[in-house]
Amino acid sequence: MQFFLTALLAVQMISAVVMIGLILIQHGKGADMGAAFGSGGSGSLFGATGSANFLSRTTAVLATVFFLATLSLAYFGTARPVASSGSVLENTSVAQPVPATSVPAAPASGAAQIPTK
Repeated sequence: MQFFLTALLAVQMISAVVMIGLILIQHGKGADMGAAFGSGGSGSLFGATGSANFLSRTTAVLATVFFLATLSLAYFGTARPVASSGSVLENTSVAQPVPATSVPAAPASGAAQIPTK
């Protein structure tokens, strides 16, 4: 089980790093207007419009993998084994009495009515 959680965490981190890289590579919506007038769009690796579809689809797939890994880690992180007794506070012994603190007795005279500070 520990190997599975480690592998799932590795998949999540790798997908996050690759997704960040793909998002930074992509052009914004305003870059399409500049590419339409010939400002460097033809020199790209996938052509003027081919990179948008490829990068967008790859980003969507990686986002899906990232969210599935995150949900799986959240599920397995909160799942408790059957043999677990629950909380740490439930494991404390209830039979032990709490020691009472000694309270000083009030003076017999009227000195208790005089404020000290």
